[in-house]
Amino acid sequence: MERKRILYLGNQLGAYGFTPSSVETLGNRLKDLFDVTQGSAKRNQILRLLHMWYLILKNRNVDFILIDTYSTKGFIFAWTSSILANLFKIKYIPILHGGALPKRAQKSPKLLSYYLKNAYSVVCPSNYLKVEVGKVLGGEYKVIPNYIDINNYPFKERCLEANNSIKLLWVRSFHEIYNPSLAVRIIRQLHDLGHLNSKLCMVGPDKDGSLEKTKQLARELGVIDFIEFVGLLSKKEWIELSKSYNIFINTSNVDNTPVSVIEAMALGFPVLSTNVGGIPYLFEDKKEGVMLGANQTDEFVRVIEKIVSDPIYMLDLSRNARKRAEIMDWVPIKAQWDELLSI
Repeated sequence: MERKRILYLGNQLGAYGFTPSSVETLGNRLKDLFDVTQGSAKRNQILRLLHMWYLILKNRNVDFILIDTYSTKGFIFAWTSSILANLFKIKYIPILHGGALPKRAQKSPKLLSYYLKNAYSVVCPSNYLKVEVGKVLGGEYKVIPNYIDINNYPFKERCLEANNSIKLLWVRSFHEIYNPSLAVRIIRQLHDLGHLNSKLCMVGPDKDGSLEKTKQLARELGVIDFIEFVGLLSKKEWIELSKSYNIFINTSNVDNTPVSVIEAMALGFPVLSTNVGGIPYLFEDKKEGVMLGANQTDEFVRVIEKIVSDPIYMLDLSRNARKRAEIMDWVPIKAQWDELLSI
């Protein structure tokens, strides 16, 4: 049987030092099943938009267009692509990513409703967007979770021995919505409480100038020597680096279902995360990780102290996190994409 032809549109900017997005990661994996064309890798936003339009015109004979859909200014990429898809009678499938999409649904209900209701299907990486966008706009949404290749993540039981120090790992792009400054304040407070050997490693590229702001805050608070900023690492590199750390923190103010958190769970980290967006749909609180209020330094520090003072609880979180991550392996996720796109 002839393979289906897929055009996948999104921000394909990994080559410029940005964290690879779904059009690159999921797009590459879908090539196991379909003939996939991806775009766009143009760094300039206007050129990227024009290139996406060109790809639609050039690939008018595809069976489906997949469109990564975000809530901020990138929404114009998705919206205009859907207009062209409708014009050429190509079935398109929005893949919803933006943690703030429910807010966009409230502010621009007609615009987003038109975009989603004219789609062949709408895919959400978690029940969060299915539920929250659905509350505002209604409609049918298919949940296909973000995936990992579980065999690429060696499980390590995280248990703090008496002579070990607290070593926190943060993996995300430096952007204000991910609130990297909270991680710095956590280290400062841990030191104030006597955990003088506690350290933090922050992995990720700068997206909006937040990296320098975070470094400046670390200098002002006197903890710059206890924080390692390593920039963007390959997945293999940061997984190797992770072996030296014992707690993973996610400090976002806005979020959906971040793959970095799923990866941390697969590696056996006790995960401490803000309870924003789709996080409550990602793991069970206090069993597979711990959820905390956004921007709550005191809460994070209190839970870190609780975890490191209770080795059995820390070990339980570590083991349960791995079990939860195993259900997000590519094999079952692959079957869901195959079912959706092989019709």
